[in-house]
Parts: sequence; structure tokens; C-alpha cells
Amino acid sequence: MKFIFTEKKVKVPDEVKEYAERKVGKLDRFFRGDSTAHVTFSSERGRYRVEVTIENNGTFYRVSELTGDMHASIDSACATLVGQIRKNKTRLEKRLREGAFEKAADEEFLPQDVPEEGEFTIVRSKRFPIKPMTAEEAILQMNLLEHEFFAFKNIDEGNAFSVVYRRNNGGYGLLSDEK
Repeated sequence: MKFIFTEKKVKVPDEVKEYAERKVGKLDRFFRGDSTAHVTFSSERGRYRVEVTIENNGTFYRVSELTGDMHASIDSACATLVGQIRKNKTRLEKRLREGAFEKAADEEFLPQDVPEEGEFTIVRSKRFPIKPMTAEEAILQMNLLEHEFFAFKNIDEGNAFSVVYRRNNGGYGLLSDEK
């Protein structure tokens, strides 16, 4: 597994990076082929956030954990990633390494009783016309409707399908279709 470390507003000692490499590296047993782990360390109001994004075979696994201790954040992030993988193991087993879910002798992350998520059930379907507008108009419309996201055809990008959304840390995001 290849590691990429990023530090935001915090200086992380090499010992913590090595600890993260050891803990996240144990997740490599789930994946076939090469995988890349992006580990981002940051500090928010005296608490430590660890974000782990693992890319393997075109699939991304991402988790963000915030605790009072950097080691605890790393442990929690690893446990959450294992939980995500176990929860969706039926859907992921074609992408993961053969035998990835067989219990290893040194298993330390989660108990085996994590319930697997069932079928994805669409409980509501809605059709509506998608109007061409600018991103600013879409943000205004989203705010007027008090929604978290809004889909539209972006006239600034040749009527490409786009989505604006409200970001958790403030501001807005824009997702657009590649043409």
C-alpha cells in the first residue's frame, strides 16, 4: 500500500505517521493489487481529525474521525473503514481480494457481528424538468428551497448536468458532468 500524508494546520511527528502506516496498512489484506492511502491530519479546536481515503481498483473508501487523541482518531478511522467494507461485503467481493473476509488470527478491528447492509431500496422516485441556469442562480434556488443540493443544466458549461451543494465546512460545491 502506498501512503500519502497531508498535514493541515498541525505538525504530526514521524511516530504518529508510522503508527498510521501500521494500522491502515493492515487494511491492505482486503484489497487485490496496489492501493493508495491518503491520510490527512488536521486540528480543530483542540481535537484531532484524521481523514483516510483508500483508492483501490477504481473504488474509493473514505472516512473522517475527530477525537481528542491522534492515535484514537487513527484507530477509529480504521475500525470505521473495516465496518464499511464488512457492511457492503456482498457488493464489494468482486473488487476485493479473494478470502478477504476470512478471519485472520491477528484481527483487532471489529467483531464479526457487523450486520451486512441489504439491498439498496429506492423508496421514492421523482421526475422534474432540469432548467438551464448559472451556478449562482442554482445556489439561490437551492437556498430558497432550503435544500442541501440542487441539480441543474449549467449554461456556463454548455448545458452540462451539474449539481451545487452546501459544504459542511461552509461555502458551496459544484459537481459537473465531463463532456
